[in-house]
Amino acid sequence: MKLLKDILYGAGLNAVNGSTDVLVNAIHFDSRKVGMDDVFIAIKGTLTDGHLYIQKAIDSGAKAIVCETLPEQIINGVTYVEVEDGHTALAIMASNYYGNPSKNLKLIGVTGTNGKTTVSSLLYQLFKKAGYKVGLLSTIKILVDEKAYATSHTTPDALVINEHLYLMNEAGVEYCFMEVSSHGIHQKRTQGLHFEGAIFTNLSHDHLDYHKTFAEYRDTKKKLFDELPKRAFALTNGDDKNGNIMVQNTKARKYTYALKTYADYRGRVLENQLSGQLLKINDHEVWSKLIGYFNAYNMLAIYATADLLGLETMETLRLLSGLETVDGRFQYFISEKKITAIVDYAHTPDALKNVLETIGTLRTGNEKVITVVGCGGDRDHTKRPIMGHIASEMSTQAIFTSDNPRSESPKAIIEAMEAGVEPQNMKKILAIENRQQAIKTACSMADESDIILVAGKGHETYQETNGKRIDFDDFKIVKELLRSMNK
Repeated sequence: MKLLKDILYGAGLNAVNGSTDVLVNAIHFDSRKVGMDDVFIAIKGTLTDGHLYIQKAIDSGAKAIVCETLPEQIINGVTYVEVEDGHTALAIMASNYYGNPSKNLKLIGVTGTNGKTTVSSLLYQLFKKAGYKVGLLSTIKILVDEKAYATSHTTPDALVINEHLYLMNEAGVEYCFMEVSSHGIHQKRTQGLHFEGAIFTNLSHDHLDYHKTFAEYRDTKKKLFDELPKRAFALTNGDDKNGNIMVQNTKARKYTYALKTYADYRGRVLENQLSGQLLKINDHEVWSKLIGYFNAYNMLAIYATADLLGLETMETLRLLSGLETVDGRFQYFISEKKITAIVDYAHTPDALKNVLETIGTLRTGNEKVITVVGCGGDRDHTKRPIMGHIASEMSTQAIFTSDNPRSESPKAIIEAMEAGVEPQNMKKILAIENRQQAIKTACSMADESDIILVAGKGHETYQETNGKRIDFDDFKIVKELLRSMNK
């Protein structure tokens, strides 16, 4: 058990009713998890307000309540703490509760629209191969050295973050690489964390269902850099105009990487093929198993970060050449009939365009490119026609289908995608709501040497419809379908 006053340090208190010199057990912001002698933090969320569950938490044994608005009924024996902002208080208290674990390792945050998972996961892979104990907080999984934990958010809640950073401390982890989403920053999940550095990959159209405007989305990302200390580094993509905006107000040391413009870490693609690409980084050539210009940027970011963290140059180059692709990120399979199937998480217009452009560079003749793509329900509606336009314009055949429809009608989502298709491309599209049937149709349409792209879900192994998740793995399904067609 821990003293409440120690957990509250720096949490932005407005008023206290009762004693903070009391021992408490655990912290929760979900009233259903509260037990005897716990602290309940009432959070105003997007779907519900935790203040409505204060009495429920007390009935479950809460010894202390942290809230933005004190309830009318004050119960003797319970300490009430009024704070300026519940989300900030939760993050600071979580960090204090676990002994400020981010101070005891080198924590690197990776933010941007695309590339976060690849950069953070491959940095984990590289530093692991270099002999270090490493941690990872990503969309795909949480890794405490070699032990894996499931995750459901790009940036987990503050309690989950600090709990696993604490486990990293216990395991002797020295470096941790963490995806930092705009949602996570906006909801203050990263407050109280001590970053050694931050990486900006790029910025394009996404999450406007949440942030409403592109400027708000961009400025939310920028807060990660605004709060970096002087000792930290800020590494940005010099080819993205938003990179300069990210570091306008940072105190951190600034560095850039780029393929097209002058930068501290300059790269060039010398060769590009399905087996990989040859890159020149500053004055060094290195072979990468990852293909495409978007991965050239990822490799540059990884090389630069390793250099800024003090790894020896030749060792970094050797390790770069051995890095394997991340699940669901340009993950491909070639069937016996020489049909190439590519599965990619591309769920934004920019990511889809990048993947299709990369496929275009790999074509050597008249291979068809058959794209299976959908858009998620209950998410940014404005990108749907853009995705439809890109898929139909850059593919030989585009099959519009379901992604994770959630509570929306798959038919309505597909119709929104079709609205972006140019008249001359209408003959190139099919609408098949059932995703497995859409993938099966793509496989049956493909001939020798053709390329199938299944986009949007990548590493996800489920499909979400009306609150239910069913098992669904794009890579597994397309691989099995192509194998069965060989028989």
